[in-house]
Amino acid sequence: MLSAQVVAPGEVELRERARPEPQPNELLVRLEGCGVCASNLPPWEGRPWFHYPMEPGALGHEGWGRVESLGEKVRNFAVGDRVGLLSQHAYATYDVAPEDAAVLLPEKLAGLPFPAEPLGCALNIFRRSEIRGGQTVAIVGIGFLGALLTQLASRAGARVLAISRREFALQIARQMGAAETISSTDDLRVVEQVRSLTNNRLCEVVIEATGKQAPLELAGELTAERGRLVVAGYHQDGLRQVNLQLWNWRGIDVINAHERDPKIYLRGMREAVEAVVSGRLNPTPLYTHRYPLAQLGAALDATRERPDGFLKALIEL
Repeated sequence: MLSAQVVAPGEVELRERARPEPQPNELLVRLEGCGVCASNLPPWEGRPWFHYPMEPGALGHEGWGRVESLGEKVRNFAVGDRVGLLSQHAYATYDVAPEDAAVLLPEKLAGLPFPAEPLGCALNIFRRSEIRGGQTVAIVGIGFLGALLTQLASRAGARVLAISRREFALQIARQMGAAETISSTDDLRVVEQVRSLTNNRLCEVVIEATGKQAPLELAGELTAERGRLVVAGYHQDGLRQVNLQLWNWRGIDVINAHERDPKIYLRGMREAVEAVVSGRLNPTPLYTHRYPLAQLGAALDATRERPDGFLKALIEL
């Protein structure tokens, strides 16, 4: 089998290695593709705490494909099933995953990419956000996750204010159902616009979906009294400072929407399958860039640089 291996910061090599054998509770999956996650960027760029070379296929965790073989204790899948999986070495032609880290993809999804982990993450965040019809919801940061949440919230009957620095991302947000789009090049003006759009009430729910300091500050400013501030961005590059005086004065509920329980991950992935099958969620327009495994480095560079028209990169196998 082939695996892409990050051998040094900014350097990836394609290597052959032995195909893994599934453990008793595992599936061996012949991968069709894997999404490229922004969480890959710190190890791609290099940090003192990472060690190189990384394991073959490492960083890939958004894979989907067909079951090639089964461990002896697997009961809920069969050879040939098409699955989305949460695994750890999916920048490769094969990977293994526990039975309870995979979801069956029905025939209605045949031929469609299905990076189950980020889609499931969006459903889990949406559930934690407790968005209801009639609410005004601000989403700060329209990348892949922010665009998915825009679609989910708008289809739930909320009035979505989508906030991003990129005009292309704002166009996508409008396609996903945003009622208003706001450029975030000037945070003070963003607050003024949101106050104007909400008769000075601000937003019942604000979702921060960037993982950066400044958008987190802005999200707090946009949250109404007794509102709900949902931290969906992946804050992985150091400490954060927050205006706790403001948060405390307004009585804001602050929700860290990241999940660590594998059972909740799996629940979100299953809900994502149902949402896509039912038409409540359509991620297909958000897959803007596709690369072969040999061009993983280019896919990671695009994820970091976000050229015009970029939202989500997929590795296709």
